[in-house]
Amino acid sequence: MEQPPSLLLQRYRGERRKLLEFLLSSGLIKELRTSAGPIAALSDVDLDNISVDYVLHCIKSVGGVVDVSEATEKFFDESSNPVMIHSQLGNSYFLLSDPDLSGSPPRRVPPPTDVTRTANHVTYSSRLDPVIVEDIAASGEEFSPKHGAATCTPFKPVEDEKFPPLGLPCLNAGLSDDDLCASAYEILLASLVFSGVEIHTLEDRRKERTSKLLSGLKNRKGKSHQQSQSQGIHSEIIDIIRIQMQISEAMDACIRQRLTQFAARTMWGPIDIPQISLGLLSGMLKSDFQNEKSYVQWKSRQVSVLEEILCFSADIEASERLTIKNSLENIRNSKEWDIPMSPSERTEFLSAITQVALKLSSLPGKFSIQSETYYWTADYKLNIRLYEKLLFGVFDVLDEGQLIMESNELLMLIKLTWRTLGITQKMHNAIYGWVLFQQYVGTDEAVLLDYALLELQKVISAENNDGEEHYMDSLTCSRQCNGSERKLSLVQAIFFSISSWCDSKLQDYHLHFSQKPDDFTRMINLVSAVGILTPGDLGDIKLISLNAMNESATRKLKTYVERSIKSAYRRVASTIDLESKVVRTHPLALLANELRLIAQREFNVFFPALRHWCPESGMIAAKLLHQIYGEKLKPFLLGVSSLSEEVRSVLSAACLLDHDLTQLYISACEVNRQHDHLNHELDHYPIGEVAKPLILEWVIAQNSRILEWTGRVFDLEAWEPLSSQQRLAASAVEVFRIIEETVDQFFGLNLLMDITHLQALLSVIFHSLDAYLLKMLNQLVDKNHLYPLAPPLTRYEETVIPIMKKKVLQHKLLEDDVSKKLNELTISKLCIRLNTLKYIQKQIGILEDGIRKSWALIRPSVGQGWAKEEPLETSESSLPTCGEAIDELFVITFNSIGDTATDAISKICDLTGARVVFWDLRDTFLFCLYRGSVEGARLDSVLPHIDTVLNHICGLIDETLRDLVVFSICRASLEGYVWVLLNGGPSRSYSDSDIIIMGDDLNLLKDFFIADGEGLPRSVVGQEAKLAEQILSLYSLQTGTLIQMLMTASEQISTGLNSRNHDKMGLEDAQTLIRVMCHKKDRQASKFLKRHYQLPTSSDYDDTPSEDSDSILISPVISDLLKRSSSFHWTKGQSSLKSFKKKLQEATSDIRNMAW
Repeated sequence: MEQPPSLLLQRYRGERRKLLEFLLSSGLIKELRTSAGPIAALSDVDLDNISVDYVLHCIKSVGGVVDVSEATEKFFDESSNPVMIHSQLGNSYFLLSDPDLSGSPPRRVPPPTDVTRTANHVTYSSRLDPVIVEDIAASGEEFSPKHGAATCTPFKPVEDEKFPPLGLPCLNAGLSDDDLCASAYEILLASLVFSGVEIHTLEDRRKERTSKLLSGLKNRKGKSHQQSQSQGIHSEIIDIIRIQMQISEAMDACIRQRLTQFAARTMWGPIDIPQISLGLLSGMLKSDFQNEKSYVQWKSRQVSVLEEILCFSADIEASERLTIKNSLENIRNSKEWDIPMSPSERTEFLSAITQVALKLSSLPGKFSIQSETYYWTADYKLNIRLYEKLLFGVFDVLDEGQLIMESNELLMLIKLTWRTLGITQKMHNAIYGWVLFQQYVGTDEAVLLDYALLELQKVISAENNDGEEHYMDSLTCSRQCNGSERKLSLVQAIFFSISSWCDSKLQDYHLHFSQKPDDFTRMINLVSAVGILTPGDLGDIKLISLNAMNESATRKLKTYVERSIKSAYRRVASTIDLESKVVRTHPLALLANELRLIAQREFNVFFPALRHWCPESGMIAAKLLHQIYGEKLKPFLLGVSSLSEEVRSVLSAACLLDHDLTQLYISACEVNRQHDHLNHELDHYPIGEVAKPLILEWVIAQNSRILEWTGRVFDLEAWEPLSSQQRLAASAVEVFRIIEETVDQFFGLNLLMDITHLQALLSVIFHSLDAYLLKMLNQLVDKNHLYPLAPPLTRYEETVIPIMKKKVLQHKLLEDDVSKKLNELTISKLCIRLNTLKYIQKQIGILEDGIRKSWALIRPSVGQGWAKEEPLETSESSLPTCGEAIDELFVITFNSIGDTATDAISKICDLTGARVVFWDLRDTFLFCLYRGSVEGARLDSVLPHIDTVLNHICGLIDETLRDLVVFSICRASLEGYVWVLLNGGPSRSYSDSDIIIMGDDLNLLKDFFIADGEGLPRSVVGQEAKLAEQILSLYSLQTGTLIQMLMTASEQISTGLNSRNHDKMGLEDAQTLIRVMCHKKDRQASKFLKRHYQLPTSSDYDDTPSEDSDSILISPVISDLLKRSSSFHWTKGQSSLKSFKKKLQEATSDIRNMAW
């Protein structure tokens, strides 16, 4: 946590003292001396006023001898002036403070150049001892007050050109601010002396210094160390006051000495200003001053003070007034006054003035207040001004917005002047609050306003004392109100002046408090304390209490709101055209944005402070801003015909402004509890009826643009991975970028919308993604094109007779369009397509969530911004129905896209499995497995190829799709295995012993995809392998059993009882059974097939694989029956089906009529 500056300063000074103690006691310093002689004890040196640079210089070059007087002088030189860099030009220097942190420079007049300013460091010192510093500096020299008696320019409050005056009566003697400041200091010293407070003269300091030196020597001889005692608290505070009021040291020393002497020959008790001036005139001589000019200024001031108090008194005779004037003129005349005179002669010279002063002092007070004197009321205009000068001493001369640390002690000493100046506690609070307020106005330091408010609240809450109240009421001030003079009491004048200044700022609070919102709250609290200015019944101005129940006060606050809003608008409007040309934005859009900022400041900063006193302020501001902008917007809306960039910017800004003003209005209504006026007092801008058709036109235009762009990027797609990390198509990313850009633009319109606009947007999204998915599906081929045609059905022949000429296979080629598509559908590109579809599924979910959230943000505007809106109750009751309709729109749109993507994934997975097994591995798998003999061509030679393909796919495919693709390959592999069992061709025949081996191979294939539990689930693989297992079980049956099953199946076909789906084979289908018998290595089966189906032997065909893998063998006997598009999917042609049924019926009849 950052430490306060005061604590850091104390820490710095403590460490500085430790450093000097180390240097002076380390043996590097041989001797400490002054001009009066060596110093025996280190405790006699004030380390806070010793220059460290001087000590270091002495250690290096002077042989270790430190002159304390010179070290002190160096210290004050360094403190008073910036540190110079030892450059040849000598025009570079360091600043004592950071200019960025120091704030604005002091606004007071700089002091005369002939005055020596010293000890300004006391302002922040932690109880420094200035008396010792002066003693050390003057050691060894005879003191003479001729060091210059002129005073520095006193501290003055920062004046504001429009700051209202207090209205005190003018002074007649022409006393300046410098005169008042110097006189106030003299009065303070006199009050201290005559109150019994000891102030140290030069002789006292010299004696004390000598005593300290002797004490230091004694302590050193006795080898005991004792810290010197600092001066009393009063002595330190008095010296701080002197520095704060910028009184020269020479003048201060002379005044202290003369006042001490004056008090010694005068009885202690109450003292008044004439006595002080007369005492100083009789005691101070021209020889006490450095030059004649300083003396003449001082003497003239004393004469002016006496003239102000005595000559213009209404309680002296004309002769007495004439005598005083003559005497004062004689004092001014150097030839009469500045001649050698004895003390008794001087007393005689002043006797006439003294007599009149004593006469007035003896007059009783008017209000019977304790310690009241005649001068309290007779000279209050001077007394109050002098007291103000004393109070201004609490402000730091280097930082005018801060109080000095010793401000409380200073105020305690200033309190001793109350009897002399006629100050009471309530008066002190009022004047001190006034002084603090003036300083706030000049420095803009908010904490001063808090202090001022605290003092003024003390005035308001103070207990009433009749005598004191009458006394303060008699201290009148004059103010001009509407051309007439008005008399006010002191407190009323202070309150009136403060309220007048606050009134001038609150007339345009947007200008004065936009950057200082906390000050606005303070200002309102201050006005609530002192009152608010309102016009009276007689045309005058009254100060009334700020109360929410007071109509006049509330009316005044409403005026503040209206004038401030209008002033803020005028400032914005004056620059809006020029700004529009610079940023190239329509002026109405810029105006709406600026008025939004005004509305937001009103809502967030000013309304929370005003609503306690004027709950309608927010409503007034909202309606006024709404009206101002509405007058500018109406002509623009009449000319809108398209949703151009300019129109969009204006409508969007106007819509946002309308929303913010509505929020401000609603909040004000809630505070003011005027809900009944909510629906008809603030009419919305007719933006909705203008924007609705334009938005729909814009969305339709976007639909055409997106569809065109989607088609373009799809046609350019090469289905290569976007990157090593993103293994998907770049076209999908681009399509979603376009869609998201459109969605952002749609909601970025910031216009009022309804469900029609949402429906149009979702329609654009649906058509764009649906078109992309359909284009992807149209690039696929039917997987049936990949299945090889079944070879001709033959029967097993045990003894083969060589045939010189075998039957030639017929060839079938794929269509060019299918072949071209198939060449583009490689496994890698199919995987990229799958990843792209998965990306689409993820993105549509993200897109849906984003649109829902964006729509939810504008839903409160639905039904409120159109020109003809329904009542609030109707809109609220229809929200659930509207919400259901919106949810249905989202469900229909995104579920349809999701279903299409899922269907595409399923088709591509099936195509991928079919391509791997029936196209890429057909030579290895379909055409080689079990060819010639089962033992010589088993499945274990095929699995490494499948494994290589799977590894390649798993390196490309998305993790979430891996199982789907592996499953499709597993299913295709089992289909291929069934194809080998049923459509193996002339080169394949299976004996009973082969079936056992084939069963082992099937188990091996299943285990391959299960992969010890790391692959597909065992139940899934087992379900897919069930058909292959059942077919193997048919091979295990006796031939007679198969023939009987075939007869039963044929009878069902002939009687029409077979209701099985003809698209797929079943385990007991005639189709399946006849193929099992064709591949069964059994003589009985071969004989049966020859007799009843006339099937040729397998040796009639050349089953050697052709170089053209697309060539197929077709049996001339049942070519019209066995045309198939897959290994176990038969064609749907009705002629083929009827022909096959007829053959089966004939064969069944033959079997019944004859034995075989």
